[in-house]
Amino acid sequence: MGISSEAAHLRPLDVAADLLALLHDTTTEPRADTQLEALTLAVSADLPVLLWGEPGIGKTAALNQLAEALELPLTTVIASVHEPSDFSGLPVVGDDPAEQGVPMAPPDWAVRLVRAGRGLLFLDELSTAPPAVQAALLRVVLERRVGALRLPPGVRIVAAANPRSSAADGWELSPPLANRFVHLRWTHDHDVVVRGLGGIWPKATLPRLDPGRLSDAVTFARRAVCGLLAVRPGLVHQLPKNETRRGGPWPSPRSWEMALRLTAFASAADASRDVLSMLVRGTVGDGPGLELLAAMDRMDLPDPEILLADPGSASLPDRGDLRQTVLDGVVEAVRKRPERSRWDAAWSLLALAVEAGAPDLVVVPAATLAALRRDDWQVPAVIERLSGAVSLARRADQAAAGEGAPR
Repeated sequence: MGISSEAAHLRPLDVAADLLALLHDTTTEPRADTQLEALTLAVSADLPVLLWGEPGIGKTAALNQLAEALELPLTTVIASVHEPSDFSGLPVVGDDPAEQGVPMAPPDWAVRLVRAGRGLLFLDELSTAPPAVQAALLRVVLERRVGALRLPPGVRIVAAANPRSSAADGWELSPPLANRFVHLRWTHDHDVVVRGLGGIWPKATLPRLDPGRLSDAVTFARRAVCGLLAVRPGLVHQLPKNETRRGGPWPSPRSWEMALRLTAFASAADASRDVLSMLVRGTVGDGPGLELLAAMDRMDLPDPEILLADPGSASLPDRGDLRQTVLDGVVEAVRKRPERSRWDAAWSLLALAVEAGAPDLVVVPAATLAALRRDDWQVPAVIERLSGAVSLARRADQAAAGEGAPR
């Protein structure tokens, strides 16, 4: 088959450019992606985000998608190849320094962002930036200042870093810098990679905040965070002793404020539990973050006093751990104010839990409640409805622990 005269006059690189264009011709599709949703929610909340992931995992590709979804120009700055003065500004001597001082001239990328009034600033390879550069970045991330310029509110900041074990000449992140970011662990999804290489990538979509839920979302977030810290004051500030952990998320008044903001945004957007978990653990760390999630669960639990007042119409949570918390709260309420009617009502609630198919959950509360009995209190008939189940559950626990084995 011969080659057309038009094709014969094409330069080799022109044909290569056509092939590259075909390879770059990809589309996107809506797809549930917890990582991408958490990233877009944090960026919408105007918080600096730090993506942690191995090289080649797709962090930069995610940022390109995010910039397109936000309709923001993407400005990439490789932190590791810059000097501290590139972020703090270069001194420029004017006509009369004694009168005018010495202004700090910002770099060209900062000037472009200010002129545009909006943009996505991507600080790449943060973990390979030396301590002096990290110190200069503190003001950029927290105060949005680069030299004498202040970045406009329309600029969002996202950074990326590789773990020290896989970073070339990597450094641990300094605690002050680490505590200014929402840390998200970035991993690859096999199905996403396969479909992406086939030409279809997931689409980054902005969270839809419900205007009617904004006030309730703020109230919920404040109740959750303040309620937890009121009973766990030691969680307000915990600087990790381990150097590596200091370079990640840990609790401080600053990071708790970020967790509160993200909780409000997640509530207003009706985000999934997985997304909320990723965000709060990425601000205050795994332990405090999980405690915050547990505190949110307890906020929706029924009041023990309401249950004791009308056990006949009570409704217990479906989740076993939440049901256990409710039963413990009921028994504790009776212990604080022991009265015959309240004691009887508590037994009715324990029977309700057994009828729901969870006899193992009532073993400990039943034993505690039985110990609260006064001499003049008759044993209620409802106990007969759960005595067999409690006995069976206790024997099962003993067998599992080896206590019921023949000797």
